[in-house]
Amino acid sequence: MFELFFAAALAAASVVPPAPAPPAPAPPARAPQHVHASPAPLGWHFMQDGVAFLTYNDQGGRRGDQELVSQNWWMGMASRPFSRGQLTFSLMLSLDPLTMPGNGYALLFQTGETWHDEPIVDRQHPHDFLMQAAVSWRMPVGRGFNLTLTGAPVGEPTLGPVAFMHRQSASENPSAPLGHHTLDSTHISNSGVIAAGIDRGPWAIETSIFRGEEPDEQRWDLMDVGALDSWAVRGWYRPSERWQFQASHGFLNEPEAGQHVDVRRTTASGSWVREAADGWTAATLALGYNDKSEGPGNVAFLAEATHRFGATSIFGRWESVEVESEVLLTGAHGDHHGEEDDAFAPAWVTALTAGVARDLAGWRGYELGAGADLTAYRLPELLQPAYGASPVSFHVFLRVRAPAAMGRMWEHVMSRVN
Repeated sequence: MFELFFAAALAAASVVPPAPAPPAPAPPARAPQHVHASPAPLGWHFMQDGVAFLTYNDQGGRRGDQELVSQNWWMGMASRPFSRGQLTFSLMLSLDPLTMPGNGYALLFQTGETWHDEPIVDRQHPHDFLMQAAVSWRMPVGRGFNLTLTGAPVGEPTLGPVAFMHRQSASENPSAPLGHHTLDSTHISNSGVIAAGIDRGPWAIETSIFRGEEPDEQRWDLMDVGALDSWAVRGWYRPSERWQFQASHGFLNEPEAGQHVDVRRTTASGSWVREAADGWTAATLALGYNDKSEGPGNVAFLAEATHRFGATSIFGRWESVEVESEVLLTGAHGDHHGEEDDAFAPAWVTALTAGVARDLAGWRGYELGAGADLTAYRLPELLQPAYGASPVSFHVFLRVRAPAAMGRMWEHVMSRVN
């Protein structure tokens, strides 16, 4: 069984072999994160990145579970000069549908999406096999301004912070945040995204239209069919290589299957990275708010960081999230006709994770490492009868990273405009 999961994990990190890149100076430890920022002078410029975790997951308390799963993704990009600008194609894949159950992996207090037409509870849903297929064109338009146009049958709207898989501050953590569906769950839209952005210096603003409903339960299909019924706008400020800030707002038309509830989502975040001779430090602060057309909204706060020195990384995450107590306790979304039910008021859950990881070996650019983390929770009395007073969870994992000669795609967003 161990060898089967490890083979699947390794396959996710090597779906497409790295293509040869034109000669260039060796990149810094944190290479430019978007090929538009460093175009090849002639011909095609290729990048790839990917990671696969093989994880023993032990979620504690009365609602906990134990399992062996693999969270994984791979991404490739190809770019070349086109007309007066730069043309970029991107593809992102995941073998999550193969390496975990249909309802995903165990994660206490997490909700979002469905399995067998029922809400997923205490689990994080798997990603679709096809996570992104996009094309972007960036070109100068005068007076220091650049215009970026992006289209994707499967892609990422301009809403929320950098998705957790691409945040450098979360690079060693195998789990999604509890606030995923308040912060960055729109990193996949399976029925199309059309985006446009303009940037000048450290400032950028972008907007998109897309399908608001989250991906369906068919994880192997290439895309879902639906109207582009939602919109988002996001602003960026990147004063230096170390800092980036974003604020965004969007309207999501009935994002959760089986619910006729619209969501207006507002997020803000800031990220910081410091390079050192033998490693780096990365940190992110983020907050999000879902304002729902029916029932109570919810808020999520997140702080996370990773510090790498030599072959060792230490990482942590703190979250305080208003969870959907009715879904957690009953397994269903009630219909309260826009009124709150005092018996199932939003409940605040706080989670604190601390972990360590270490590189073990390398082979032809692949990086093998191992790590572990521990999460403790603080929860209200409303949830204690179901979960226990103080559940504790932990992971032990192997991690394989794909070769990335041109640098890791940390801090990547599909429509990055500068």
